[in-house]
Amino acid sequence: MDKSLRRLCGVGLVALVMSGCASQRSPMEGIRGQQAPGELLSQAEQQSGAQAAQTRLQAADILARRGDTAQALQVAVGIDAAALPSEARVQWALLLSQLGLEQQDGRSVMKATELLNGNVPLSRDAEFTLRHRRGLAQGMVGDPQAAASTLIALQAAQAPFDLNDDIWRQLTRLRGPSLQAVAQQSQLARGWVDLLRLQRRYGSDIARLFAMLDDWRAQNPNHPAARRLPADLQALRELRGQDVRRIAVFLPESGPLENVAAALRKGIETRHMNALDQGEQTPQLTFYDTSGASIETLYAQATLAGAQVVLGPLSKDTVTELEQRPSVPLPTLALNYGTSPSNRADDLFQYGLSAEDEARQAAHRAALDGHQRAGMLVPDNAWGQRVAESFRQAWQSQGGTLAAQIDYDPEGSASKAVRPLANRQLDMLFLLALPPFARQVPPTLDYFNAGDLPIYATSHLYEGEPQPRLDHDLNGVQFVEIPWLIPEAAVGGVEALPYYDSYQALHDTTDPALLKLQAMGVDAFELARRLPLLRVAPNTEYFGATGALHAGADRRLERVLPWAQFKAGVPQPPLRGTQRAVLEPTEPAGGVSETAGGDAQPAP
Repeated sequence: MDKSLRRLCGVGLVALVMSGCASQRSPMEGIRGQQAPGELLSQAEQQSGAQAAQTRLQAADILARRGDTAQALQVAVGIDAAALPSEARVQWALLLSQLGLEQQDGRSVMKATELLNGNVPLSRDAEFTLRHRRGLAQGMVGDPQAAASTLIALQAAQAPFDLNDDIWRQLTRLRGPSLQAVAQQSQLARGWVDLLRLQRRYGSDIARLFAMLDDWRAQNPNHPAARRLPADLQALRELRGQDVRRIAVFLPESGPLENVAAALRKGIETRHMNALDQGEQTPQLTFYDTSGASIETLYAQATLAGAQVVLGPLSKDTVTELEQRPSVPLPTLALNYGTSPSNRADDLFQYGLSAEDEARQAAHRAALDGHQRAGMLVPDNAWGQRVAESFRQAWQSQGGTLAAQIDYDPEGSASKAVRPLANRQLDMLFLLALPPFARQVPPTLDYFNAGDLPIYATSHLYEGEPQPRLDHDLNGVQFVEIPWLIPEAAVGGVEALPYYDSYQALHDTTDPALLKLQAMGVDAFELARRLPLLRVAPNTEYFGATGALHAGADRRLERVLPWAQFKAGVPQPPLRGTQRAVLEPTEPAGGVSETAGGDAQPAP
């Protein structure tokens, strides 16, 4: 649960209800007897219409007050709200929206706030509360543009609660046309967008950022953020004087990871030079060859040279060894993920292009789209099983049923793999496959009369550049990918891409597989110089070339990628309301290598 929801669902929720609904009484106050919720629900089965709906509402209210929010939500969702009298219907909407937020069920909140569109009379307090919850829910279901617009409009209406952090969280997910559309909403919205652009431009130069913030305040003296900055920006105050001036980069110059390291280094150096050209305060980079030195020796050398931050190492084995320690000698951003159950080392952050992140995002997206019975089609190797387990855990945690898992032979027949899925009564398919196999799946499903089965895939089915002739069989398939490889779907065009200058310098001369690693290098450089911020404000979201990034509970960075859908064989914005802003093993061309954040896989 993110910061804003924790705040809302804890003490902040009580405060919100007290301030936003002070004139609203519980529908059961004064009439609640000693009946248990189970007895009330049994009683409702013998009733009909308004009487049954009110009895169920009474049971849901009792369950919620007892802390059984999951069952309370289940009961509240099933109530026929149209049968309730107006006052009770308002109370149902307030209860259901509260429970939906506590259970992170955005769809239930959206259902509750449909009341705003009807003719039911609402007090000002109830209206503001439901509008606030609708804005939060829009963000939860993957529509940050609508969420930001809803919350800013509520702030303009002078709602009696602080919305700055909620607005900021949604704005930070936007880029390009979506952000511009919000800016055109009002003068208040324009001030918010201008503030975000300052943070994005100067976020790695704290002194300059706060100088620019003073100018912004002078131009927007009555703006809510001029009176109180969002918490993420306030946290930057602690970092004044802690700008990262020296970064030690630990990468191998020979061995099996040499090609991966070279691509990462090119991305790091390109972004470093672009930052210098743009007049940014830029840290000095010193590269250390990890091929023939122990990690202890490297840390000692970096410390003597005055390094404040370490970027690397790349080897999964070394990262695994580091995360089992209680601490590391210098704050470190490793360029891979360890294999331990958790990261124990203080000041060790981990970043990579993880297929597991993509699997979890596919599960979340499919659940938001209303699917319940999933099938999986994954390769029968260690990589496939690891990614499958990530999808399974995420899917089942959201109440989904895994009805079928097919572990296919990547060199075998797609027909043999797909045939068992045709009779499983699935409503979605999770696909992990490289392009040659993936392109066979939709036509084979169609052959077995299952061509309308929605497919959610990882980035691995896309070679990184439009190939309409080869990819036309993938039409309708939804997949995630880094913004740099799907600029039209991700941000509405290349000019809106994060670090556009670096993108221009790299994309024309690089094949897509290497460009993805170079994009990782760009983000690694930016994350490394923001490492002090990650330490004091781990929930800060960073929108980069490889997606929207934030630190998880154990300092492993998690990515949220934009969605695309094949249309006429070309990735386009998805047809449905998939998240467009942000928040995998990737192979170097021409060989087999351990990937950045994953296992060895053959290059497409």
